Amino acid sequence: MRGLGEYLDKFKETKMIIFAGKGGLGKTTCSAALAYYLAVKKGKKTLCFSTDPQASLSDIFERDLFGKGEVEVAPNLYVVEIDADKRIRDYIEDVKRKIKEMYKMEEIPQEIESYIETSAVEPAMYESATYDAMVEYLVSGKYDYYIFDMPPFGHGVRMIAMAEVLSAWVEKITEAREKAREYDEIAARLRGGSPLSEDAILKELYDIRSRLSYFRDIMLDRNKTGFFMVMTPENMSILDTEKALKMFNELGLTLSGIVVNQVLPPEMINNPSPLIARRAEVQQKYLSVIKDKFGKYIVSVIPMFDREPKGLKMLEKVASYLVENPLQI
Repeated sequence: MRGLGEYLDKFKETKMIIFAGKGGLGKTTCSAALAYYLAVKKGKKTLCFSTDPQASLSDIFERDLFGKGEVEVAPNLYVVEIDADKRIRDYIEDVKRKIKEMYKMEEIPQEIESYIETSAVEPAMYESATYDAMVEYLVSGKYDYYIFDMPPFGHGVRMIAMAEVLSAWVEKITEAREKAREYDEIAARLRGGSPLSEDAILKELYDIRSRLSYFRDIMLDRNKTGFFMVMTPENMSILDTEKALKMFNELGLTLSGIVVNQVLPPEMINNPSPLIARRAEVQQKYLSVIKDKFGKYIVSVIPMFDREPKGLKMLEKVASYLVENPLQI
């Protein structure tokens, strides 16, 4: 067990690293620490991206980052916390604008307007906005590494399922538009006129399909994308990780590794505080279970620190365990 450094040395084509797991286990901390290491220590232009509406990266980097776009917080290190609600609002307004332009309307009919506005509050819209932002940043190719701190919905692996569903949906819509365009061309020839100009909707669908395919292919390529689960030495975390591994298998994903976080040193069993001693004892029991169940996946073990991992100095400390010198269990 040599830390994430071993993974980075082996998979040199990696572009994207995703940390998944339940909330409160340290996904954001791991994301920020790895991004810091790659940017500051290795000189790689790195984007650390969070979709957490609670603005966790703002807290960790001690900067107001939410909704500010790409903010450089250290040399080569850029951080983004998207405002998904604003992104949805902007998207809805863009849809309305395109409808007016395509159909030469001054105003959108009320029933259509209501339908569009209602769709904005659908739960899937938040995930879609998040997914679209991830696609946009990755397709831009501006960075050497993209580190994604996933929200705790389904460990983020639902993003893969969403890619498949959206791609299939776009495929079907594209087929329908292509068929409609064929009919338009036949009708134009029968009228003795010229075919319609390029279908703007069809062009956009082609673009969406292309972006989704590119992103999905990278996410499913174990040489280009690393998926890491973050867990703690607790029973619920063990059960949750087992469920996550099952989800990974069902989606055809390869888990790159597991990071065990918030580990008390074994000598804490002799701590004069009964509370700390008991917790250390319980952790040792669960660490044994973790080694038995997930031993082949464990890449890093990070200790519990005496303060919150905030600021660049603390991130440097976390990174030393995460990447180079993990605890041995």
